[in-house]
Amino acid sequence: MLILSFKEGHDSAVAALEDGNLLFLLESEKDSFPRYNSLTAEILMTALERLDRLPDVVCIGGWVKGNCSVERQSQTGYFGVGPGSVTDVPGTMFGHPVRRFSSTHERSHIMSAQGLAPVPAGHPVYHLVWEGNIGSFYRADERGEVTHLRQVLADPGNKYAYLFALADPKFPANKGLLRLQDAGKQMALTGFAEPGGPDRAERELIDFILAQDGIILNLGKDEMSWSPYLDIGVESQAYKNVAAKLSDAIFERFHEYAAEHLTEGLPLLISGGCGLNCEWNRRWRECGLFPEVFVPPCPNDSGSALGTAIDAQLHYTGSASVSWDVYAGDPFVEDTAFDPAEFHRRPLDFAEVAKFLADGNIIAWAGGRWEMGPRALGNRSILAAPFGQETTTRLNKIKQREGYRPIAPICLESDAAQWFEGSVPDPYMLYFSSVRSDRLRAVTHVDGTARAQTVTPRQNPRMAALLAAFREITGFSVLCNTSLNFSGRGFINRTSDLIEYGEQHGLDGYVVEDAFVTRRTA
Repeated sequence: MLILSFKEGHDSAVAALEDGNLLFLLESEKDSFPRYNSLTAEILMTALERLDRLPDVVCIGGWVKGNCSVERQSQTGYFGVGPGSVTDVPGTMFGHPVRRFSSTHERSHIMSAQGLAPVPAGHPVYHLVWEGNIGSFYRADERGEVTHLRQVLADPGNKYAYLFALADPKFPANKGLLRLQDAGKQMALTGFAEPGGPDRAERELIDFILAQDGIILNLGKDEMSWSPYLDIGVESQAYKNVAAKLSDAIFERFHEYAAEHLTEGLPLLISGGCGLNCEWNRRWRECGLFPEVFVPPCPNDSGSALGTAIDAQLHYTGSASVSWDVYAGDPFVEDTAFDPAEFHRRPLDFAEVAKFLADGNIIAWAGGRWEMGPRALGNRSILAAPFGQETTTRLNKIKQREGYRPIAPICLESDAAQWFEGSVPDPYMLYFSSVRSDRLRAVTHVDGTARAQTVTPRQNPRMAALLAAFREITGFSVLCNTSLNFSGRGFINRTSDLIEYGEQHGLDGYVVEDAFVTRRTA
């Protein structure tokens, strides 16, 4: 059975499954399109070109006719897991009969985690979906049938991000506005918080935010003149303190429910955009309530097309299990050549590249298929040595982002416990861990943590070989790893964009597939 699945709205994507195998997950923002992009004709054509026959099932994930979850529904809509949350009707594609399937956006999150999780088929699990609009626990039984247990908090992601907008003088007062990038920035800034419980003003604001219904649509900044945090500035210490305490308060709401009610000893599968919050993921993994915690590499809406495809597979075959690889995107495209008069191109030698990095150079590293989800996992990366704070500064300048943003490390899984303590292994860069070595200053956040990706030779042989070569020279199998992309756009996927980016931002070299390229010197 060949299943082709589409996700509308922001973070759009197209996914294909065939007989339980993931063929591809193509996200609309990748290949230098704007972040959080909607479906484009280009991504649709790319998907169709990857198939050698018409699908048996065409899926359109439930969504809304607009930008807010309360607007008129499209297909099966945004909310629901019970009756009416799935539709299956006959249809046609290019004159050929197909089944036309849809299930709600809420189900797409659940099923993306259900299908990708390393949990044996027929094993019941708990689900947590927390994102902009949904904050609920569920139980999936042996057959994959989902029961909604409890909405713990409405709009957890929107409430988390609202505080950043409240404190940011550049954010307008209008209702209905949401910047999807704010939550990630706030996660970085909470690391700067001072210890201690909330004072009266902090508690008043936190309680007020958590009590709101439809906070983005119904509460403009102009109604918050009573708060001392209005336009206080996101780099002020007062904002950083209250941001960390709001984060704690949201997590505790969910943890308290789980501790009291999720007592069967089942694994916990996490999805929704809040599944990108590495501090919350670390707390779930370390809380002791669950024998296993799994977060897929695409827990946000970028995984929803795949989730709907998995839901369709469950509907037609009775199985949600999927064979998959995180490098499920499109192959890198060499659409232009490096000018031999300006660049020296030679076969990739891992020892040479490792020495180049150890000498303080910064390179682009591109090859194979791009990673699913928003994290650069070693196929679309900017790499550097992990030792100096000046490297962090330079990387943030290259990335054109705020200086408070941390740089993530990538390391060999076999050595990870030597450098990091806590939530390792972490193949998809979704947990915080504590840094053990004071030599790793470029990848250590102000609070002593890092979002470390761990790599094995089986998962990514090229990256593992480079890390091993870097260890031979420096004693450390760790590098800085940040995503290879223009500011505000998805991963770079062609040499024309790569060269433009590198020359704009002063990269020192490039590894493209099996070639190492550096600028010629006079």
